[in-house]
Amino acid sequence: MAGVTDVVFRQLCKEQGADVLTTEFVSADGILHRNERTREYIEFDPALERPLGVQLFGGDPGRLAEAARAVVGWVQPDFIDLNFGCPVNKVVARNGGSSLLRDCPLLERVARAVAEAVAQETGGRTPVTAKIRVGWDERSINAVPVARLLEDCGVARLAVHGRTKAQGYSGEANWDVIAQVAASVRMPVIGNGDITSAHDVKRRRDTAGVAGVMIGRAAMGAPWIFSQAKAFLATGEVPPAPELGERWASILRHCRLAVGRRRHGGESAAMASMRARLMAYTRGMEGGRGLRGQLSHVASVAELEGIAARHLDEHAAGLFGAGSADEGLALTAIRA
Repeated sequence: MAGVTDVVFRQLCKEQGADVLTTEFVSADGILHRNERTREYIEFDPALERPLGVQLFGGDPGRLAEAARAVVGWVQPDFIDLNFGCPVNKVVARNGGSSLLRDCPLLERVARAVAEAVAQETGGRTPVTAKIRVGWDERSINAVPVARLLEDCGVARLAVHGRTKAQGYSGEANWDVIAQVAASVRMPVIGNGDITSAHDVKRRRDTAGVAGVMIGRAAMGAPWIFSQAKAFLATGEVPPAPELGERWASILRHCRLAVGRRRHGGESAAMASMRARLMAYTRGMEGGRGLRGQLSHVASVAELEGIAARHLDEHAAGLFGAGSADEGLALTAIRA
């Protein structure tokens, strides 16, 4: 979720009912250099975002431990989260993310060093959590032994994404392995992967033995998935998704907030960084393909307001024919 889970997006998800938030991941080196970009990655509003964890990655136990100490002194998060799951090659090439699933002795040294450093720095008040994938590839599914190892190292909670590194974000998440992990350790296990609806949340909670679920990519286009899931768990009924006008109001608010927080490059840079987000928001909308063509070049909030107004007018006039919605690209197809 690099480039996605910034302050604005996290607060929008929290408003919709997300219980726990995590920052974008940041390297140990970035923390230790304390540059301005790193500060932006880990800043949060304590009044609006707790409980929140700062997510770290890297492959050097000593530097990660030092970085974790720096973070708890710098911004006082509610937990430190270790990313052992990112499949992106440039992260793996730096011995970070899911690369450590191939080197369990190093993964153990990293987890133990960070857990001990944070416990010492905070008197045991700040837990260390971790996220893994089920394995490097289908021939090396090792989530259960990795989970046990992490628990022995002092990790307090574990999120498991049900795909291998080799899968990336393709194919189906293996919830059978997630269930095996949940049954094999005492710490809470959070399941992740293919959670795209309130029904998915309940089904996985009921059948996988997990303490909770983590929602990532589905929330990019539909942050209201959290409120829908909470309502369904409480009442057995799923509230309808927002009407088109409400969706556009949410999109415009997100962009205005993003522009307001932008420190470098002004409005045009903020809107450029929002383009991928706008693509996610418009999946499932009538005329979505044409919208994405317009949004791929949007450079200001005013321009976006014009696009939204025209789209709403066309919708009101009934100009979208049957089948004009992005069938097959609906929000429920966005993989977590």
